[in-house]
Amino acid sequence: METQLDPMKDDLPLMANTSYMLVKHYILDLDVDFKSKVIEGVIVLFFETGSRYRKTSSTGKEGCQSQFDETCKMRASEPCHIPVTNVSACSSKTNYNDFAICGKGEDTSDTNGNHSNEEHASGISSSKDCCDTENHGNKDFLLVLDCCDLSVLKVEEVDVAAVSGIEKFTRSAKLTDVSKELENLRNQIVHELVTLPADRWKEQLYYFTCCSQAPGCGELLFTTGTWSLEIRKSGIQTPTDFPHAIRIWYKTKPEGRSVTWTTDQSGRPCVYTMGSPINNRALFPCQEPPVALSTWQASVRTAAGFVVLMSGENSAEPVQLREGILSWYYYVTMPMPASTFTIAVGCWQEVKQQSFTAAIQTNREFSLPSSQADFRWHEEICGHVEYPCRFQSPAARLQAVIPYRVFAPSCLMERCEEHLLQLIPQCLSAAYTTLGTHPFSRLDVLIVPSNFSSLGMASPHIIFLSQSVLPGGSHLCGTRLCHEIAHAWFGLAIGARDWTEEWLSEGFATFLEDIFWATAQQLSHDEVKGHQELKALLRWRRLRDEVQNSEEELQVLRPKKESTGESSESGASVVKHGLKAEKVFMQVHYLKGYFLLRSLARSIGEASYLASLRKFVHKFHGQLVLSQDFLCMLLEDIPEQKKSGLTVESIFQNWLDTSGIPKVAKWIQTNERIRKSGKKKRKQDEVVFQKEVLFLIQDG
Repeated sequence: METQLDPMKDDLPLMANTSYMLVKHYILDLDVDFKSKVIEGVIVLFFETGSRYRKTSSTGKEGCQSQFDETCKMRASEPCHIPVTNVSACSSKTNYNDFAICGKGEDTSDTNGNHSNEEHASGISSSKDCCDTENHGNKDFLLVLDCCDLSVLKVEEVDVAAVSGIEKFTRSAKLTDVSKELENLRNQIVHELVTLPADRWKEQLYYFTCCSQAPGCGELLFTTGTWSLEIRKSGIQTPTDFPHAIRIWYKTKPEGRSVTWTTDQSGRPCVYTMGSPINNRALFPCQEPPVALSTWQASVRTAAGFVVLMSGENSAEPVQLREGILSWYYYVTMPMPASTFTIAVGCWQEVKQQSFTAAIQTNREFSLPSSQADFRWHEEICGHVEYPCRFQSPAARLQAVIPYRVFAPSCLMERCEEHLLQLIPQCLSAAYTTLGTHPFSRLDVLIVPSNFSSLGMASPHIIFLSQSVLPGGSHLCGTRLCHEIAHAWFGLAIGARDWTEEWLSEGFATFLEDIFWATAQQLSHDEVKGHQELKALLRWRRLRDEVQNSEEELQVLRPKKESTGESSESGASVVKHGLKAEKVFMQVHYLKGYFLLRSLARSIGEASYLASLRKFVHKFHGQLVLSQDFLCMLLEDIPEQKKSGLTVESIFQNWLDTSGIPKVAKWIQTNERIRKSGKKKRKQDEVVFQKEVLFLIQDG
C-alpha cells in the first residue's frame, strides 16, 4: 500500500480548515457492496463555527421564536426528500429515551438523484480564483475537508428547521441578521443541538438522526483535490453564515487506501480499516486534525450472513430491512478524532464459552486500584468538553471487567477459545487495577485477516488482533492484548494533539503492557522483575539495531520540536514523515518512549510513578495533550527531581528532540571494545553486555 504513495512527499497533509469550522458530529448511512468493492451512501456533518470566527449575538429570544413559527408554517407541507423504511423513527410518537437502543430509520433508496463530480466542479474553475480561506475581500468562504480516493456525487445544505419538534432548540437561539433569518435559524438550531448537556445524549442522538433525514434546501458547489474536498455556498463569505449541517453523497473506490478488501482465513470476503497512513479520509470526507473531536452514528447495510463490527458504545444487533439485507447501527457519545473510527465487515462468528467466561468473571476476586485516594479525583469536574463520561459514573468506576465479545473466522474459533477467551477478563482486570476506570463501556476483539500488517490495533470499543498471536501461547497473546487494552487510556481517551508525538501512545502502551500482564498472571515480585528485565534487554537490542540502521531524522520522538502542536491560521497542518514508507516498520516510538518512561519510573519509584499516571489519566482523559503536559505534571508531583537536574528541558534535549539513544552512560563504547576482543570471549561478552544494559536501565 505504501508503494502507492509518492516517495518524494513524506509529509501527510491535514487540509481541513478547523479554525474556521469544526465538525462536532457525523451521521453515516452506508451500503457495503462486496461485488463492486465499494462502500456507498450519505454522510451528514454538523458543525460549530471555529475558534477564530465565533461571535455572539444580541438579538432577543422572542425574535427567534417568532421567526421559527413562520418557518414551520412555510415548511409544514414539504415532504422529506430522503425515503426511510421506518418513518416512525423520527415521528412524534417515538420516545427518544428508547432511540439509542432501538436504532433509527433506514434509508433503503439507492437513487438519490446524484450528480457527477464534474457537473458540480464545473462551477468552480479554481479554488484559488473563487474561494479565499482568509476571507479577504468579498470572496466566498471555502469549507475544506480531508478527502482522498472518494467519488463525491453531491453536496447540499440540510434544512434542519423542517424537523418536527425541533422548535425546542430555538428558544434560546438568537438571530444576528434580520435579512438572513432562515439561514441563521438553521445554524442556531445546530448550535443548540451540538451543545446539549451530557445527560440529554439520547435526545441529542434522536434529533441528530431526524435532522440527517430532513430535506435538502439547496445544493452546494464543490470540487475535489488530491487530498481535500472544498465546498462553498455562493454569496456566503464567513464561516458563521456557512451552513452548519451539510449532506454529502459519495462512494469509495476499490483501490481506496483507508480500507482493505480481502478474504478471511476461511476464504470469505471481508473489508476492514487497517490503520492506513492516510487514516479515514478515503472512507468518508472528514476533518482529520486531532483537534476536530467529534461523535458519530452509523448505519451500515450489507447482505445477510455478514457481521458489521464498528467503534460504538452499543453491541449492535442486526435489523432485517428486506429479504437478504441486514442493517447494523452504532453510535459514539465521547468526542474523538475521526481517525479513530473503525469498521470491519465480514462473515465473522462470535466465540462463546458462556459457562467458562461466567465462572471467571464471578469467581475471580478483582482488586481495586492500588491507591484508594485515586477515587477522589473522580469526584472533581472533568477537564474535557461535556459528554457522558464514565469517570463520573459510580457504577463505571467499580467495573473491573467491561462487557466483551470475541469474533473470528470459523476456522479460528477453536484457537480463540483455547488461547484468547480466558485472557480477556484477566487483562481487563489488570488494567483496571493499574489505572482505574475503563474509559469505554465495552470491548469487541476481532481476529483480522492474515494480510493485517501488525500484531494488533486498538480503536474505541474494538481491538484488532493478528492471527499470529494465537499459536504463541498465553504469553504472546496476553502481552499483545494488554498492549492494545492500554491504548484505551493512552492513545484514545488521551490523544496526542500532534500526531508526530506517537510515543505518547505507543511508548505508554509498551511500558504498561508489562505491568498489566504481570498483574494478570499474579506473579511474585521476583518473577515480575526477572520478566521485565529480560524484556527490557530484548527491547534494547531491537532499539540499538534500529538506531544503527535507520535515518536519524526518523529516530526523533518530537520531530517538530518547539513547533509541535502548531498549525496554520486556518487549522491546516502536516504530519511530518507521515507518508514515509520506512516509518511504518520502525519501532523507535515504542522502544525509545518505553525506555524514557522506564527511566522516569526508576528515578521516581514505581509506586509514585503509577500514582502519577493515574492522576494524569483522571486529569486529561477526553483531551488532547503534548509531551510537556505529562512531563510538567509528573515533575510537579515529584519536585525533588528538579534538584537532581531532571527537568522538562533536559528530557526534551536527551530523549525527545534528538536522534539516537540518550548518552546517559558510557557502557556502549566499553562493550564494543569487549566484543571485538575475539570469539573466545563471546559467552563472557554476552554476560557483560546484559549486566551493563540492566545497569543502564536501572540507573538511567
